[in-house]
Amino acid sequence: MAQAAQIILGGLLQGSVFALVALGLSLVYRVTGIINLAQGGFCLLGALVYDSFAVQLGWPVPAAAIAAAAATTMFGLALGAASFVPALARLPNSSMLMLSAGLLTVIEGLALILWGSQPYAVPPFSGERPLAFFGVRMPSQGLWIAAAAALVIVATWWLLARTATGKALAACAENPLAARILGVDVARLTLFSFGLTAFIGAVGGIVAAPILSLQFDAGHFFTNTGFIAVAIGGMGSFAGAIAGGLFLGVAEQLAAGYISSLFSNALALGLLLLTLLWRPQGLFVPGRRRRHDVRDEQRLYRAILRVDGRGAALAAVAALALLAALPALLGEGGVQSSLTITLILFIAVLGLDVLMGFAGQVSLGQAAFMAIGAYTAGILATRYGMPPLLGTLAGLALSILCALVLALVTMRLRGAYLALATLTFGLLVDQLAVGLTGITGGPSGLVGIPSFAIGPWTFATPSAMYALVLAVIVALVLALAGAMRSSFGRALQAIRTDQTAAAALGIDVARHKMAAFALSAALASLAGSLYAFDFHFLSPEMVATPRSFEMIAMLVLGGEGTLLGGLLGAAVVTLLPTVFQPLADYKILAEGAILMLAFQYLPAGLLGSFVRLLEPRRGRRAPAAGDAVKALLR
Repeated sequence: MAQAAQIILGGLLQGSVFALVALGLSLVYRVTGIINLAQGGFCLLGALVYDSFAVQLGWPVPAAAIAAAAATTMFGLALGAASFVPALARLPNSSMLMLSAGLLTVIEGLALILWGSQPYAVPPFSGERPLAFFGVRMPSQGLWIAAAAALVIVATWWLLARTATGKALAACAENPLAARILGVDVARLTLFSFGLTAFIGAVGGIVAAPILSLQFDAGHFFTNTGFIAVAIGGMGSFAGAIAGGLFLGVAEQLAAGYISSLFSNALALGLLLLTLLWRPQGLFVPGRRRRHDVRDEQRLYRAILRVDGRGAALAAVAALALLAALPALLGEGGVQSSLTITLILFIAVLGLDVLMGFAGQVSLGQAAFMAIGAYTAGILATRYGMPPLLGTLAGLALSILCALVLALVTMRLRGAYLALATLTFGLLVDQLAVGLTGITGGPSGLVGIPSFAIGPWTFATPSAMYALVLAVIVALVLALAGAMRSSFGRALQAIRTDQTAAAALGIDVARHKMAAFALSAALASLAGSLYAFDFHFLSPEMVATPRSFEMIAMLVLGGEGTLLGGLLGAAVVTLLPTVFQPLADYKILAEGAILMLAFQYLPAGLLGSFVRLLEPRRGRRAPAAGDAVKALLR
């Protein structure tokens, strides 16, 4: 009995931190309809700034905590004013979701530059000695966590329920257009809510810092746990965020105490996936949904960019000649190995382009299919002696099967909920890769993976592997270019433009979405297998969820719906830190900045923008979505 009480108490304390992060996520979602993935970054920033003031400079705990919360809030306001709030007026919700992921990456990149990669151990506020209540021991920091959570929750409730600002925020949440007509400054209140969530996140990070080992990438941990909590409790629900956080904390502690700590996170992710599928509105909110708002279906129609046949052929031949000549120009070495990795990642980005650029389905779990293909091929080759080609085909089959099942069970989800379901799947695969030590090698990785081979031909040298991957890319691009110009490709573009109109015109939306999902997963799996055979080693972080965000940055920078644009994006993100070694520490910051700035100022990407410069200017307006769908199907 005492053990169960001890576990539950630990779960409530952990859940209090989760509830604070979830509360910030819920607040922004209530006002904007956007899931702000940057929330965990504010927790990280608050904790690290507090450590600098309290430990490095020796400030008293109260002064350090107040200064850290204030500094994080000011940074959040600046970040919101420069990016989040202006982008709301011109980006669809799916793009805003990924822009917030870029903001999180920017914060983690800044943390790496300013605080380094070493872990930080922050001392408790009031000593190490635990407190005892009826035989149950609680760390002294637990009182600070509970008190901070209670204070923030009560203050936020009072603000939302008892003040004019709270009523104005509620009006923005219900119908921003009507609120604007009635004189409410929606942009200012949106920025206020963004700054408030930065403050809440900072408080959560500050009080949780002494019980965690902080590193520059801990923002993902805070975001993931807060997102799981708010999704379980209910998006946009004040009470649901708190209940979801506490429920998640207790569930994880019970799983760790009675099953295994390795699978406690996997259990939480499985619970989240079931919640998204069964009750997308959350477990702790009534069955009714809030009133439908036009922002829920906000879309910006942009036709897929096309280049005339002769221009496309000349550009493709020139690009192929350049890629074929690069090994001879550079010689075998680190740069050529990076070129091979760039091409391998481009294969996965091609799959992402089919799904996002052509079908308009947002996926945050592309790296999960890389992991499935890589681990399947690597395990079969190292432990069972299976030829690499057969192992790669087995990985393809398993990835396609997983993609079809995932697409089938998430078929009724759209927009942010679909994106979050794929993110959950990716995080679940990450946990299994780490936890199944006897199969995957766990954190130590899978070693002894042989070189790729096809019958008697072994691709053991960097130049041979480069030639193989380049040949695969040429075949894939030619095949996809034809497929995207066929009736199948036009149907995908119609779904991307307006799913309802496409269904009304006779397109089997479900079948085409499943096909796009399977094709995307197959290309990611192929990339993962080639990745493993090229490195001869595979560890979980090589194909973890951050790789998904990296590939999204590559696609957005290069240009969605262009097929070849992703190659430019992959080259910029992968090769620049290799060519300019002093910039390697800035790689994470650059990836986040690329994702953030490209969505705001380069929506067509590098290749798309170049093509648009060559297009003659047209004086007519863009067609309506329904007319565009009809035009695509002709």
